[in-house]
Amino acid sequence: MNDPITQLNAALDGRYRIERELGEGGMATVYLAEDIKHRRSVAVKVLRPELAAAVGADRFLREIETTAGLRHPHILPFYDSGVEDGVLFYVMSFVEGRSSVVSS
Repeated sequence: MNDPITQLNAALDGRYRIERELGEGGMATVYLAEDIKHRRSVAVKVLRPELAAAVGADRFLREIETTAGLRHPHILPFYDSGVEDGVLFYVMSFVEGRSSVVSS
């Protein structure tokens, strides 16, 4: 089970269904997913495993904390975060087109 999407779907089973990769930044990969409970498209940002192993998750956790506290019409809403089977992730609204969630 080396395919990242297969691994993510197994880790997030019952919550989100990963559909495809949207982009990759310096510390994370962003995927288009379906929020199964709420039947909506979301963006799931996942810390790259090699970074988690090398430098830890502190920076990503600070990003989650900061993002969760932001409220502005031009910032994507934050929905969820967690750690499942060692996968650190957070979930935001999905907007068609290039998004700022890919840039970090």
